[in-house]
Amino acid sequence: MKLLKRKLKTKETETGGKRREGEVSLVPESLDDLWHLKHVIEPGDLVYSLTYRKLDEATDKVRPDKAAKKPVRLGIRADAVEFHKFSRRLRIKGMIEQGPETELGSFHTFNIEPGTQLSVVKEWKEHHLKRLREAEKAFATTEVLVVTVEEGEAVAGIVRQYGMDELFSLRCGSGKGMEKAGGGKHEFFGELLGNVQNALQTTKADAVIIAGPGFVKDDFFAFLRERDAELAKKTRIEQASSVGVSGFLEVLKRGAVERLKKEERLTKEVTLLDRLMEEISKEEGGKVVYGKAEVQKALRCGAVETLLVSDEKLMRTRMVEEGEAGEQEAEEIDQLLEAAERQRGEVVIFSTEFEPGKRLNGLGGIAALLRFGI
Repeated sequence: MKLLKRKLKTKETETGGKRREGEVSLVPESLDDLWHLKHVIEPGDLVYSLTYRKLDEATDKVRPDKAAKKPVRLGIRADAVEFHKFSRRLRIKGMIEQGPETELGSFHTFNIEPGTQLSVVKEWKEHHLKRLREAEKAFATTEVLVVTVEEGEAVAGIVRQYGMDELFSLRCGSGKGMEKAGGGKHEFFGELLGNVQNALQTTKADAVIIAGPGFVKDDFFAFLRERDAELAKKTRIEQASSVGVSGFLEVLKRGAVERLKKEERLTKEVTLLDRLMEEISKEEGGKVVYGKAEVQKALRCGAVETLLVSDEKLMRTRMVEEGEAGEQEAEEIDQLLEAAERQRGEVVIFSTEFEPGKRLNGLGGIAALLRFGI
């Protein structure tokens, strides 16, 4: 994320916290940045961007020429924000409030892609600004391709800030059947290597982790080293008991990605979720609470060390169609975040694109690890 300009004014809230209002201009530079913006731009925010519209013009011709689309800067009041991963765009829908008079009051949709400049005018919470800072810092870090492989099967994905994007999967006959096919393993490895090389060309990944059970991963690495020595130099091997999503989770949990990328939010989410579940499973109750009411109680005691909130929980409470009840809960969640930050607790927003965030949603979308039991 490239942050171009910030014009913010700070004001104090009734609860003693601080909020900022104003405009931030920025340019998303990756798919991850679009995902971050989905959780920053909320219904009611004013968003400016350059777009193309057919503008009505006065003319004395009986049959005027067909109107051509012209570039125009519009400001729309957002009422829906949608992240489209596969088309690599963020769709922001709303009513035009700023622009040519003939356009005011009509509806428009911004299709924001990497490289599109936009400005957002809103009330900025600290977690919004923190997310932008993380996105700005993360763009320069290494992307990692994780290839999980076992006999006759492979699933590969790339580590994103919002989760693992599965890029491809391969399957063929396994075990003795694969060997009887006549060099079946080498054919499988050749196809897998081709897919890995293509994935590196179509993404920004410049590091590879090969993981899986048994010795197949070692055999594939030896094959890779013979065929592509340069690729082998930036490839690491890790143990995993399975392929696919569970294999990806194991790789993250072992810190393999973290060793390649010093800052990786997914590794942190997996570790925190494991710690949360471990504390919950203790017979006498560990240093953990979950659910909004219990978290509020822990904050009143000053016991919260780390507050965990799912992005879906944040988004649900901000949807316009939920009306007054939704607005009230959104305000309550914001107050919890502010209270945790005032107490110098850490706030971590979990992505529900990935398994830890989905499991946190199962606990009500909000939980806290505590400094001491209550």
